[in-house]
Amino acid sequence: MINGKIVAVDDEKMVTSAFKTLFAVEGIEGGVFFNSPVEALEYIKTNTPDLIISDFLMPEMNGLEFLREAKKLYPETSMILLTGYADKENAIKAINDVGLYKYIEKPWDNDDLLMNIRNGVERSHLLSDLRQKIKELEEAKRQLEIYSNDLEKLVAERTHDLSEANQKLSGIISHCADGIIILDKDGRIEQINPACENMTGVDENAILNRTFTQIVKGCKVDMISDDGGLFGLDTDNSEVLLKDCYIVNSLSGAHTPVEINFAAITGEIDEIPEKYVGVIRNISAQKETERLRDDFIATLTHDLRTPLLAAIQTLKFFLDGSLGTLEDKQKVLLSTMLQSNEDLLGLVNALLEVYRFDSGKLELCKTLFAPRTLVEQSIEELLPLAKNKGINLEFECDFDDKLEIYADKSELKRVITNLCGNAVNYTNKDGHIKVILKAQSGDLIFSVEDNGNGIPQSDIPHLFMRFSQGTSRKRSTGTGLGLYLSRQIIEAHGGKIWVESKLNKGSEFTFLLTDVVRSSEERQVVNG
Repeated sequence: MINGKIVAVDDEKMVTSAFKTLFAVEGIEGGVFFNSPVEALEYIKTNTPDLIISDFLMPEMNGLEFLREAKKLYPETSMILLTGYADKENAIKAINDVGLYKYIEKPWDNDDLLMNIRNGVERSHLLSDLRQKIKELEEAKRQLEIYSNDLEKLVAERTHDLSEANQKLSGIISHCADGIIILDKDGRIEQINPACENMTGVDENAILNRTFTQIVKGCKVDMISDDGGLFGLDTDNSEVLLKDCYIVNSLSGAHTPVEINFAAITGEIDEIPEKYVGVIRNISAQKETERLRDDFIATLTHDLRTPLLAAIQTLKFFLDGSLGTLEDKQKVLLSTMLQSNEDLLGLVNALLEVYRFDSGKLELCKTLFAPRTLVEQSIEELLPLAKNKGINLEFECDFDDKLEIYADKSELKRVITNLCGNAVNYTNKDGHIKVILKAQSGDLIFSVEDNGNGIPQSDIPHLFMRFSQGTSRKRSTGTGLGLYLSRQIIEAHGGKIWVESKLNKGSEFTFLLTDVVRSSEERQVVNG
């Protein structure tokens, strides 16, 4: 099957008629036949042929002239010249001059003609496709040249920007007041800045390849983590703050307290980082300021205790009649003064306790005692206040008073009284409070549940901080130190304290002391 537009030109109608018959018999579609080369030329100006067959001798324009004009229009189109035997030399010349595909002598062999027609059409298609590919390649080359020029310009601009950025970064690192340190995945030092050199007393070349723990002491965070990189940093955990660290200066021997922010230098997603950058901040001035402040508070509160105790004792002498009989109005006034002074003394004592914990001067005095008895005593002290508000105070314990724990009894009582007292204070009239005490696998669990107003979720992270008033919706009249001291006491025992709360449903405060329950054999060892 031959598919293509074939233009046949011969001044003899008998020849064009023979072409029509041959095309019809062979099923060739797309044939267009002309007896005038001029008409054929006008036709192909607006219709692209796949093959042109032309006679040699024609009156208006011979075949060479016609094909030469057609070649100008369609250089890739195959052209066949029909010649008589006497015109063979002219045909060969035409092939050389015009660039014809074939010449066929009259009379032709139909099979040979059909083969040449088929090959000529395919040749035209191939040349056309080749020309199109060449155009596409030339366009691609042009675009590539444009892209190459743009890329060179872009690379030059980016290189300039990167150079400027590197200069700025180098300036920042070199002149930064904070120390900067870069570690590899094994915790070895790859780079430090001058500020870090001043802290350590060692220049960068001498400190390279040392481990982080050789220059930074006192960190309470595990350096190597099982589930991530250094300090547990990975692609999901962007940074970590190391506190309570210090750097020893190898020249002066000075211990510089520092805080270090470490971040992973990430590359591919979900890969363990290869490098880590840390910013080391000297907090000596901050520590000194805190020490001076705490010493001032400690001194002030300590000095306040003596006149407060004297005032309280004097008021008690008045109220118990030791200094004479008082009228009822005087007793009310003096009772109010006594209560105010005792509240102030409680605040002073709380501030002193905070100072003792923060300065590390508190030493737990651990003994063996029955926690059930301790909780019952604390509840008994709060029962009058609970009854005044119509609150049902319930105690639940899954062991008897023979079970003993090894802890600081007085400090734990402070925590229990504080948590139960808060529950009573923040539970509405006719409410319900449940105190739960459990022992599991050597651990002690204490909980206080109430059906009070609850605590907003936004306030919970601040509850156990100093001077927190519990909830931003309603400021209490307390010091804001009770829960802070409770957390300090529980953590000093190696335990944990937390709260769960829902608005308008109530709160549950819980603390856990691990490995404090003692067996009979352990009690004998402690007592012995």
